Amino acid sequence: LNLVLTHLKPSEQAELRKALQLQENINPIQLNRFLHTPIGEEILTQLGKVINLPGSQNGKYAIRSAAYRAARNQDGLSLINFLRQFSTDVELNAKNLATIANGVSNLIAETETITAQIQKLSSVEAAADSGVNFANLQDLRTPGSLGYSKQTITLNDTSRQRQFQVALYRPQQWREGQTPVVIASHGLASSPKHFKKQAQHLASYGYFVAVPQHLGSDNKQFQDLLSGYSQEIFKLNEFIDRPLDVTFLLNELEKHNHSLYKGRLNLNEVGVIGHSFGGYTALALAGAQINFEQLEIDCGQKIWAPNLSLLLQCRALDLEKKTYNFRDSRIKAILAINPVNASLFGQQSLSQIQIPVFLVAGTEDPATPALTEQIRSFTWLIGQDKYLTLIKGLTHMDSSGSDEGIGALLRSIPALRQRQPGVFKNYSNAMVTAFFGSYIAHSADYRLYLEPSYADYISQPPFNMYLLQSSSSDALSQSLADFRTQSNRDY
Repeated sequence: LNLVLTHLKPSEQAELRKALQLQENINPIQLNRFLHTPIGEEILTQLGKVINLPGSQNGKYAIRSAAYRAARNQDGLSLINFLRQFSTDVELNAKNLATIANGVSNLIAETETITAQIQKLSSVEAAADSGVNFANLQDLRTPGSLGYSKQTITLNDTSRQRQFQVALYRPQQWREGQTPVVIASHGLASSPKHFKKQAQHLASYGYFVAVPQHLGSDNKQFQDLLSGYSQEIFKLNEFIDRPLDVTFLLNELEKHNHSLYKGRLNLNEVGVIGHSFGGYTALALAGAQINFEQLEIDCGQKIWAPNLSLLLQCRALDLEKKTYNFRDSRIKAILAINPVNASLFGQQSLSQIQIPVFLVAGTEDPATPALTEQIRSFTWLIGQDKYLTLIKGLTHMDSSGSDEGIGALLRSIPALRQRQPGVFKNYSNAMVTAFFGSYIAHSADYRLYLEPSYADYISQPPFNMYLLQSSSSDALSQSLADFRTQSNRDY
């Protein structure tokens, strides 16, 4: 490291030493299990393009060995201890390192500039709104008046040999007329508990909310990996099973609607909310199909874009290459939070969606970066009823609503840790109630809350929230195109 240190100022040397000695207490056995999964192997392959063995060989296996030994060492896993444990001299591929560094730098700069553009567009839309005084209207951030109750059921889809639990939330007092239904799909390594707060909130407004557990990509699967009972973070067939879980659940609700709920449930106009991998689930059910051609392009890059979700998306290339159509005509509106989607579907597939879509993105999400995974996807949607909410400071997940296992994991990772979960919970409660109230419950009163002026009204600095409608899509597309021209790159 002497070569590096001699070119740094004393203050920079101190920062580098601090970074090199930063220690993480990681279970070495669990780390080793993770690094032997398909996603772990891909991480090593990408790292190995920068950290080489002598002779410019990919250093993936030496990286895994050094990380394991460093985690076992009494000094713990740190960069300096990792280098000490490396089995050979280290060669850094300067060209690849520069490509990665430039990619990260460009993504950060572009996200900041596009965020400013979204703020400007949202302000223009807000200024043109009807001038409603939201202080005189019902506060959608607070619970409704109907209360909620919860029960858990077990479903068994014999055609797939798949048995899974579903958390059901219903209002304590049924609303007049039919009851709107919303299905919630949790993210990777999570569970139905992730949507507990939103489900309770919607139920208090008269919704029936069902949250299935997606076996094979839930927290149990993740714990099985850490315990040595599985060799995968998620099972490949989850790209297929997740949307089929929702369709089977709706079939079962239809079957028992009259006997259990006196026919109250409106199962002809259903809403779906999904987070991360659950966002993929929602978009697939809305009509987007896996685009293998786009996946081949994005996953075939020599150096991947700075987008952690590619680790999940590129696994779909191991599926049988055929058309997968999971469109369920009963689903009439979807809301996707930090969805994994852009490479899986691409513009061609997302443009096929014909129902209302609400996308939520965060400026500090390293797993599904807003610029690549939600902002450009918003511009690819062609429907008139589409919305994009960008929230400053939102990372990938609010761990406050998660189960203890995944919540503990998220709290241990600073980049994924939510700083003000209460603020984001308020935003979420308001947006899901307004969106599904407009497009599932068909109440014209809720359309007012989908105006950018309402987002501005409830926005709390520094975690500002900006809302765009379809009318700003072309201007946003032009801003993205300008970046491609100026930086001579596609993203």
